[in-house]
Amino acid sequence: MADRRLQVFHAVARQLSFTKAAEQLFMTQPAVTFQIKQLEEHLNTRLFERNHGRIALTPAGELVLGYAEKILTLSEELETRVGELTGDISGPLLLGASTTIAEFFLPQILGEFKAMHPHVQARMTVANSETIETRIAEHVLDVGLIESASHLPGVQTEVCCEDVLVMICSPKYKMAKAKRVSAAEVAGEPFISRESGSGTREFADQYFQQNKIAPDAINVVMELGSPEAIKGVVATGLGVSILSRATVAKELKLGMLVAVPLDPPLIRGLSVVTPKDKFRSRLQATFVEFAMARMKEMATAQ
Repeated sequence: MADRRLQVFHAVARQLSFTKAAEQLFMTQPAVTFQIKQLEEHLNTRLFERNHGRIALTPAGELVLGYAEKILTLSEELETRVGELTGDISGPLLLGASTTIAEFFLPQILGEFKAMHPHVQARMTVANSETIETRIAEHVLDVGLIESASHLPGVQTEVCCEDVLVMICSPKYKMAKAKRVSAAEVAGEPFISRESGSGTREFADQYFQQNKIAPDAINVVMELGSPEAIKGVVATGLGVSILSRATVAKELKLGMLVAVPLDPPLIRGLSVVTPKDKFRSRLQATFVEFAMARMKEMATAQ
C-alpha cells in the first residue's frame, strides 16, 4: 500500500547506491532513477547530492528517510494484521542465515515449515554472520540465524541452542587418534581458517586468545569462505581446522574426517536475530518459534 516512490527512496537511502538498490528491488537502474526523480519533483526538493559517482542524503533527504521508515513500517503492519484476520499464515518471509546454519540446519527446517504452511514464500540470503546481522539492523531481512553474538544495538538476539566446535582432520593425520587436543596443539598445526566476519572464525579467534595463543602464533595456511571448502581441504591431509561438529556429521559416518574434542571445550550459542522495536508478524513469530525448537533438537541429536 505504501507509495512505490517511498519504497525506492528508502532502498537507495539505505544502500547509498542506485545500483545496489536496483538489485535489491529487482528493478533496472533507470527505473530506480525515474522513481527518485518523481519523488523529488513531488516534494520540490533534492533528496540526494551526487558527486563523482557517489551519493549522499541532503538535509531534506535525511528528513524524508525518517518519515519513510515510519510510513513503510506502518504500511507493512497494516497489511499483515488484516491478512492475519483470515487465520492463515501466509506471505513472504525474508530470511538470512550464516553459511553454517544455511547449509546444515535450514534446509530441513524450511522444508518442514513449508509443509505445515504451504502459502509461505521464504526467500533466503546466505552470508556470514556479520553481514546477516547488518541486514537485520537495516530492516532488509525479517529474521536472521547466526553463529555469533549480536554486536548491533538495533538487533534483538535470542539464543536457541548450543553448538559444539571440534578440531577436524583427515583419518590419516598424525593427530587423528588423539582423545583431545589443546588450543596450543591446534595452533601449531597447519590451520585452515574461515574468513573474517564468519561466526566460526570469531569463536575460534576468541578461543585461541582466551588460551593465551597470540594471532601470529597460529599457523594459518589458508582462509576459506565455507565449511564445505574447509572440509574438502582438510580431508586431503593438508592440516586441521575448527568447525561445528554438526557440520561434519556425514563425513564422520563415512570415515572421511575425524573430529577430536578440544580441551578446554569450545561451545557457542546459535542465535535468532530480529530487528529491535519492529512489529513481528504472526508469520515471523511462528517461524522463529518453530526454527528455535527444531535447531535445539537437531543440535542435541549430534
